[in-house]
Amino acid sequence: MAADLPPYMNAYGNIDRILTKVKDAATPPKFTQDYLTGELGFTGGSALSFIPFAKRVGLIGSDGTPTELYRRFRNSNKIESGRAIAAALKHGYSALYKRHEYLHTLGKEDLTGIVAEVTGLEKDSKSLAAIVQSFLTLKRFADFSSTMDAGADKTPPPPPPPGNGTDNKGGASLVGGIGLSYTINLILPNTTEIAVFDAIFKSLRENLL
Repeated sequence: MAADLPPYMNAYGNIDRILTKVKDAATPPKFTQDYLTGELGFTGGSALSFIPFAKRVGLIGSDGTPTELYRRFRNSNKIESGRAIAAALKHGYSALYKRHEYLHTLGKEDLTGIVAEVTGLEKDSKSLAAIVQSFLTLKRFADFSSTMDAGADKTPPPPPPPGNGTDNKGGASLVGGIGLSYTINLILPNTTEIAVFDAIFKSLRENLL
């Protein structure tokens, strides 16, 4: 795995299998080859590349010590576990996220295009395919929608009552006895990030309403 490329495993199917075992096994003092082969039972040489992969996405430290993200991933709370992997994706694939803030929402074809653009790899490159598949495989464990939980009950405030001629915050006013009104057509971005919507409605309240 080239250091200047996003993290990937050629045998990307092992990402799913190893992480599933990690969830059930105790957290080791160091995540070593001996632990991977002896404790988790992955004796094939292709599985060994999980260790540098896990280091690059922030699950294991440079010395092999499991990180906070590793421990959070093992949390029995599915949301907390998913948030840890979402953070690992954004850490490991930060170069791709700089190109597209909502990279995890893209389909395989669009994701492949972004990876090809950022890395300069040919679209038929085996490394490019491995990067895309490694990202998508790791994403199966991630939970990005959980960031909306705290604001799940929030709804846009109802429009204020029509103005009475002295207050124009309701979208209507009287000028010289003539009623004026306006309509705002708002096109919201295609995102699951509640912070984006909070910022939009805050700006509307402060500047227009």
